[in-house]
Amino acid sequence: MAFVPRTDPPSVRPPPGSDGYLPNLLGSTQRNISHYETVAEVPPTDVLVKFATLFKVSADDLLGLKPPAQPPRRKEDPETKRLWTKFQQLLSLPEKDQRAVIRLINSLVGSRDDADAA
Repeated sequence: MAFVPRTDPPSVRPPPGSDGYLPNLLGSTQRNISHYETVAEVPPTDVLVKFATLFKVSADDLLGLKPPAQPPRRKEDPETKRLWTKFQQLLSLPEKDQRAVIRLINSLVGSRDDADAA
């Protein structure tokens, strides 16, 4: 069983076509990273610490020894909760209608941003 970190935050996800991105962040080589992903059961402790530091999680989270910590839920005001419920209902719409709603939201937000910038 190969070691594959359980987390992949967008902030450290490598840009497309950049094999050297993660090794550079860890001070390692692409060959070593590939070894951890495909062959090694668990990377050496110093590498595990680097992974945990980079991904801002505990080693227990990376190794799957405990479930990842959930961010604390903030109290939502009733209006935010109502809007979130409506957004979830969008998933039941046909894809064409979903795209239309997204375009409408983008145009409203875009026009508001343009007005704020002026």
